[in-house]
Amino acid sequence: MQLSNKKMEQGLVFLRTTLALAVASACHSWVGAQTLDEVVVTASRTGQRSFDAPAAIQLVDRATIENAGLQVNLSESLNRVPGLTILNRQNYAQDLQVSIRGFGARSAFGIRGIRLLIDGIPATTPDGQGQGSSISLTSTDRIEVLRGPLAQMYGNSAGGVIQAFTREAPERPEFGAQYYVGANGMHRADVQYAGRINGYGLVADYSTFSTDGYRANSKTERKQFNGKLSFDVQERTHVNVVVNQFDMPLALDPLGLTAAQMAANPEQAGTNAVSRGVRKEVRQNQIGSALVHTIDADRFVSARAYYGTRDNVQYQAGIPPATPTGAWVGLNRAYYGAGLQYNAQTRLGATPLTWVAGYEFDRSRETRKGGAAAVGVKTSTTRNEDNQAENSDFFAQATARVSDHVSVVGGLRYSTVRFSSDDHFLSDGNGSGATRFDAASPVLGLTYHASDSVNLYANYGKGFESPTLVEVAYRGAGVPAFNTSVNASSSQHYEAGAKWAPSPRSRLDFAVFQIDSTDEIVVASSTGGNSTFKNAPGTTRTGWELSGNTLLTPHVRATLAASMVNARFSQTFTSGANTVASGNKIPGIPQSFVFSEVLWSSQKLDNGRKTSALGSQAGIEFTQAGRLFANDVNTASADGYATFNLKASHGWSVGSGSLTTYARIDNLTDQRYVGSVIVNQASSQFYEPAPGRNWTLGLRLVLPL
Repeated sequence: MQLSNKKMEQGLVFLRTTLALAVASACHSWVGAQTLDEVVVTASRTGQRSFDAPAAIQLVDRATIENAGLQVNLSESLNRVPGLTILNRQNYAQDLQVSIRGFGARSAFGIRGIRLLIDGIPATTPDGQGQGSSISLTSTDRIEVLRGPLAQMYGNSAGGVIQAFTREAPERPEFGAQYYVGANGMHRADVQYAGRINGYGLVADYSTFSTDGYRANSKTERKQFNGKLSFDVQERTHVNVVVNQFDMPLALDPLGLTAAQMAANPEQAGTNAVSRGVRKEVRQNQIGSALVHTIDADRFVSARAYYGTRDNVQYQAGIPPATPTGAWVGLNRAYYGAGLQYNAQTRLGATPLTWVAGYEFDRSRETRKGGAAAVGVKTSTTRNEDNQAENSDFFAQATARVSDHVSVVGGLRYSTVRFSSDDHFLSDGNGSGATRFDAASPVLGLTYHASDSVNLYANYGKGFESPTLVEVAYRGAGVPAFNTSVNASSSQHYEAGAKWAPSPRSRLDFAVFQIDSTDEIVVASSTGGNSTFKNAPGTTRTGWELSGNTLLTPHVRATLAASMVNARFSQTFTSGANTVASGNKIPGIPQSFVFSEVLWSSQKLDNGRKTSALGSQAGIEFTQAGRLFANDVNTASADGYATFNLKASHGWSVGSGSLTTYARIDNLTDQRYVGSVIVNQASSQFYEPAPGRNWTLGLRLVLPL
């Protein structure tokens, strides 16, 4: 798992060269990318230039999503956002491991501590848990990623916000189809209709994905539909209706490996994964609607409502000796919510003021069952309970331009999160319980608009992060009972940053941050697929983030995203039989991360372009990650790594449509490394290996109708 000095040096040379070219090219003035004109909504809940947003925020557009790979995992395209780390487990039974500034890294599965939204509709349940697979990348137009204090205005999120937007239907209807094949028996297909008829816009997208997996016991099958219907009720009232269905009938779980297993054969499955039929099955359906009513040029009201269901059954290795043949857990969840928001532009005396206020309510109800299993077949039921999580939040945020060079942003969100559990299995009711968390989250920021090409800002925010229902599902030693001893964590966020656009086609963003948390929720133990959690008294995160892109020539673009974080426990505490010393690194968080790309195109490039260009493109990507600790006591860790990827595409005109071919080689040097870790795994099966050299070929056809 140790990275060779030669390969590390090669990677650093590539990084230094890319950065040097990006900085040097800032002195030139090729006509091209209009990076200043990117419009984002996540930072202020209304449209504004990302360059003016008083926060660390990045936008990833449609062309980038298409050219980054299969459009299956967020890790393909969002690895170019600094401060956002997506560790691809190569395990679709557990989803991606996503963290922003270290928040979310402890997640045993799914995404937690980060708010997910799709077309303004939450894809995160009230307890702070979401699934990256909820985002249908094949029909996504853009993704915005907000980090830092302003993310606290979205409630129980702490780390940040990831918001995806489905593409708008074009005026002329079109049909699209994609097909990919790749290593390890991978197949990916997608068909899409998009167009407007009689004032109604429709995007309907259906995709399938299957793979035999890089490791034993990792075969997966997925099907997904995403539809968006847009129309105007009247001249000033616009409505979007979004329907999403996700069906994963099979996702085998290879589990983690010990260091010895990893060294012997990283392609093998973990202990008992095959013999006990470890796997997951998921089906999720959701419908939501968002309405925007424009009152006048300075005011509008927006509202949203949604309803969804999620059925999930997971067969686990079990906790010996209590479950020597395996275990199962089943969830049947219904979730729904509504929100109302008022936006206005006005003046406070002579000072221009933009403000927003609103209310959001979300509720999730689930029936949780579990028991013993033999070779992936249920043999008994030993758990049966109803759980509920809900949030009720009021928020307000305002931005005032107090002078030509200074603007101030301030906001407050008051959140109430409630959990309850009713046990229907234990006659004494010991599995039941309820808890409630209340928190006020203020934010305050200052931006100095030094010039048309330079903005400086500083922000402060106070946030909180409740445990999820999964994190309170087990008491110590994996006892299946509601755990009310886990408290919500609170955090103080400090951030300062600068944005520089020396020319219309170059931009550099830099941010530094410090986050101090109390009652940080940490993994107490992880055994047989079950994790228990507790609170650590204090943690500190300090770090920096750098992102930049530039056109070196009209045909060559360089992109860089780099970040470093020192995430550590600031107070000593005990966890089971272990003493975790002050200064130990928080596990699951790479200490550094770098993504760099140089892209050549036969056509002139434009960073503002939202669709893929015809002609040829070729690029090289470099990714580097630092050491990754696997447990709180820091006795287990994975070495850092550096990898190179090659990609190429060519597009032809087909009548008034287009045909594009894609090819990729990932991990060109066939590096053997750990892709992610399972934090505090009790049997030392910490490591989830990444695949070696692998390839992908794709074809995309778009035909106007």
